[in-house]
Amino acid sequence: MHERPEAITMRGNPLTLLGPEIRIGQKAPDFSLVTNDMGAVTLADYAGLALALVSVPSLDTPVCAVETRRFNAEAAKLGAGVRILTISMDLPFAQKRWCGAMGIDKVETLSDHREASFGLNYGVLIKELRLLARAVFVVDKAGTVTYTELVKEVGDEPFYAGTLTALAQAAS
Repeated sequence: MHERPEAITMRGNPLTLLGPEIRIGQKAPDFSLVTNDMGAVTLADYAGLALALVSVPSLDTPVCAVETRRFNAEAAKLGAGVRILTISMDLPFAQKRWCGAMGIDKVETLSDHREASFGLNYGVLIKELRLLARAVFVVDKAGTVTYTELVKEVGDEPFYAGTLTALAQAAS
């Protein structure tokens, strides 16, 4: 397994990411994730849609909560051909409960807890914590990665404007 030591930090402490660094222009890697109702989804289930794949350490933390609420508000403004998927290692039951409590109804939350396939295939699995790093990948309708952002400090929020601009371009 490819390791990327000191790729990110948490409270200034370096952490290692497992998996490859995803680059703009490459085909989006596949994944197998668990829905809130325990179903399985893969990248193929979103074929023909523009996607923002947003990975977070845990929905049940302050920065992840702020980020997911912000993307939920933005998702309400997007067209039918666009999806924002928020992916974490949280159990599907916890994701469903959290979304209900927070009124999250536009962003789709998915769990990588079973196989860590998203984390490993997108290079965002934190070796030391078995959590996902905070990152965003925008994938166009043809399945090509058009934008990436790996947030270097886990406690920081992503660059929302960059994501939303790239998502709008990927949808056109």
